[in-house]
Amino acid sequence: MPTLTGLNIYPIKSCAGLSLDRAKITPWGLEWDRHWMVVDVNDGFVTQRTYPDMACVIPSFEGDTLVVRTDGMPDLELPLEPRAAASRRVVSVWDDAFGAMDEGDAASQWFSQRFDSTLRLVRFDRSFSRRVSKKWTGEYDSVTQFADGFPILVTGQSSLDELNARLNAKGAPAIPMNRFRPNVVVSGLEAYDEDFIETLAIGEAQSIVLRLSKPCARCPIPTINQADGTRDPHWPHEPLDTLATYRANALVGGGLTFGQNAIAIKGEGEWLEVGASIEAEWHFA
Repeated sequence: MPTLTGLNIYPIKSCAGLSLDRAKITPWGLEWDRHWMVVDVNDGFVTQRTYPDMACVIPSFEGDTLVVRTDGMPDLELPLEPRAAASRRVVSVWDDAFGAMDEGDAASQWFSQRFDSTLRLVRFDRSFSRRVSKKWTGEYDSVTQFADGFPILVTGQSSLDELNARLNAKGAPAIPMNRFRPNVVVSGLEAYDEDFIETLAIGEAQSIVLRLSKPCARCPIPTINQADGTRDPHWPHEPLDTLATYRANALVGGGLTFGQNAIAIKGEGEWLEVGASIEAEWHFA
């Protein structure tokens, strides 16, 4: 039977992730996932596409505080509760423009100094509903925070194993799953079975159900080593070069896909836990 073997959240969009044993399902996906985001002078989202070493900015939760650390900088501490005096900004993620709460000048100075650019840190304003495209969710309504478009990303361990076998066969090093920045990792499927799964019912009581809604077309971020924010000088375009030989997907305009964007259609307030059993419902278009 398939099993949930990895859980990750990324509190600040495109910064380092946190590996968890359990994570709570909220209306926006996993609790605290992509709740904060760095924006530029035009209030557009900033990611590892522009600053690869955002991977080296490491958030952690300590009591009622988010602590942000990176080499050569003092810790940045942010209260989990929004500041009463927080100003609002209109920020953008791709074609979506919506309100967010500014985290203040100290946070702005921290990120601006770290990346030698004028940046600000914002947090999601939960009074706003950023809706997921109904083109992909069909009858289901879903919302997300600062993710690119969907609240949850699911990947299969066997798919990575198969990709790594192809990389090794050409002399390239294997890569870890964190290159793909998933929220949920499933073991016990065949490679790319997730392409043909409609839903994942999780736990003995199947109290959480994820609907796999859209193949995830990959940008260049999987070419970045998430441990140090660099690209392999000998294989700077992997794994995209290898994925290009067999993972172009017409459903997303020929994008190179790995993993499935998902929404939770059951289980708000429930907890996902590593080790939970999974029952897959298949579909074949």
